[in-house]
Amino acid sequence: MFDPLALVIYATPLVVIWLVYVRKRRAQHRASTAVFDDSREAGLLDAPSLHPIINTGTCIGCGSCVAACPEMPGHQVLGMMRRKAVLLSPTDCIGHGACRAACPVDAITLVFGSEQRGVDIPNVKPNFESNVPGIFIAGELGGMGLIRNAIEQGRQAMEAIATKVAGKKVGNARDVVIVGAGPSGIAASLSAKERKLDFVTIEQDSLGGTVASFPRRKLVMTAPATLPLVGKVKFTETTKEALLEFWQKVERSTNLKINYGERLEKVERKGDVFEVRTTKGRYLARAVLLAIGRRGTPRKLGVPGEELPKVTYRLSDPAQYRGMHVLIVGGGDSALESAVTISEQPDTTVTLSYRSASFNRAKRKNRQRLEDAAATGRLTILMESSVTRIDATDVELEQRGAKVSLPNDAIIVNAGGILPTPFLKELGIEVETKFGTR
Repeated sequence: MFDPLALVIYATPLVVIWLVYVRKRRAQHRASTAVFDDSREAGLLDAPSLHPIINTGTCIGCGSCVAACPEMPGHQVLGMMRRKAVLLSPTDCIGHGACRAACPVDAITLVFGSEQRGVDIPNVKPNFESNVPGIFIAGELGGMGLIRNAIEQGRQAMEAIATKVAGKKVGNARDVVIVGAGPSGIAASLSAKERKLDFVTIEQDSLGGTVASFPRRKLVMTAPATLPLVGKVKFTETTKEALLEFWQKVERSTNLKINYGERLEKVERKGDVFEVRTTKGRYLARAVLLAIGRRGTPRKLGVPGEELPKVTYRLSDPAQYRGMHVLIVGGGDSALESAVTISEQPDTTVTLSYRSASFNRAKRKNRQRLEDAAATGRLTILMESSVTRIDATDVELEQRGAKVSLPNDAIIVNAGGILPTPFLKELGIEVETKFGTR
């Protein structure tokens, strides 16, 4: 016999659960839509590295990929919109690949570039050797932004190099020249040392590579990895400072020698060896490992006075600019973050100069922080302006045809970097532009 009361008793919990589910889904959709709109408005929908493409026809909307992303919740990389997974913030994705592994229906493919924006990736073999025999590529330059992957690639590349040069010696040539002291270069150097190879490591900047250029206290996502001579490294989430301190301890404890402030200029084949020319000399080597970043060399302004020591190309410690007149040049997220952070220092005057009329390549939250700081008088924004001359105590700019002169103690140029693609092609290395392909 039909019992209406029993139906109500049993159906009520199901209705409640369904309403909670629907409410949660709608909240996810609203939050994800806001992040996606921010990325679209800022023109940041093209990922610079390996990233997921989601087949919406196959996706069942379970959210496993969102939960698996190691960058969450610090970066809202993935989200749910209309009951489907969506890549919300492509520029925050660094190619972990955890989303693909977590997807129960194989709806995710990892690719480089997009239909609108290609990404230059050098062609390398499984052992990381390029089409030029003896020249190897590992780490970020190969499109991998994940620290763990860079470490593993550096180690594996050195294994291949050791096999290639084993039992062979050509005059006074070294076994290998390692270019770069980021995660990949450090791992390769430790592996070379462990294998007792004759090697030299050069680094144009400082220990840590791209990580060293991050703003102070920036969270650096990494994962457990194994370092030669060191063992398993169990970082899962740490700050830039903690990671760099760890690298420094490794450098000291293993007596690893790295030639800092030495920039690679040219590599030429000389018979059975390579001649590697740097800003400080030349080396002969059987093999070369390029473990450099994709950023390459910082883009310079090309104006008189840029060689002055007060001009730098990255922000390391905002506190060092306390009480100074500082000029930031650039319009991307790094420039805006630098300007806002330095403006928080006591008695500091900050001016941000950008050549365009709008910050269309910066995230909304950074634009808002900049506007808030400008509204309180902590900094000044000069749109459609460019630096024309730098002197010891001031700087000259041109804005909409008018000359602007400012007192100045320090300049930080955040104008991006020059990708090393032309250099790779000069070496004869094949570079393929990926448009949303693996």
